Amino acid sequence: MLKTILFDLDGTLLPFKMEDFIKKYFEELGKKFQNYFTFKELQNLLWESTEYMIRNMEVDKTNADAFFEDFYSKTTHSPDRLMPLFEDFYTNDFPKIKEVTKQSEYIVKAISLLKEKKYELIVATNPLFPKQAILHRIEWAGLNKDDFAFITNFEEMHFCKPHLHFYQELLEKINRQPQECMMVGNDVEEDMIAKKLGCITYLIEDYKIQRSENADTIDYRGKYEDFYEFVKALPLIK
Repeated sequence: MLKTILFDLDGTLLPFKMEDFIKKYFEELGKKFQNYFTFKELQNLLWESTEYMIRNMEVDKTNADAFFEDFYSKTTHSPDRLMPLFEDFYTNDFPKIKEVTKQSEYIVKAISLLKEKKYELIVATNPLFPKQAILHRIEWAGLNKDDFAFITNFEEMHFCKPHLHFYQELLEKINRQPQECMMVGNDVEEDMIAKKLGCITYLIEDYKIQRSENADTIDYRGKYEDFYEFVKALPLIK
């Protein structure tokens, strides 16, 4: 029986074009660290450490551990000097990126209706960012963090999408079986892969990301409005 809905965040709960987000993100981060790195140096360093974090499969190393392990191995600047800048950036500068994002009235209504119907809601974003950055984006979407029983983030998670280990760890944390869950997302390869564990999947197509023609992992698909209609048809959990 379906009990829990897992939601991707970027391009799903929060509408935006990924290229616009990345451009603005690096623009603001570059300003913050301009006394330590050129724009290109910082961009390359962040991409390399993010890729290292995504590849990491060590179960005792969080995503944050993996990212900063690689990041600080490639710079002579100390964590004591740079970490306060990272923390200040995500608190005070990251919110400027909101200008490239939107809200979907259908997502806001769907979340409200799912709560009324007693479904457990989870933010299952790819945990590449600190929790503070994820909470900002939930707010930009017109949603409340308290609506969600768990929010993935790089301080707590040990794996990234598209690894199935990410979904396995998440299901363990929320104590759910795959058959009790639906994964809703806009990325065919990163989100719909949850079907391989036994989750139901729903592809949001407004900001769809698809790198191949394979669609075997998609159970349902549609625009934001279609998803809202789908939610309206779901039964109340008793």
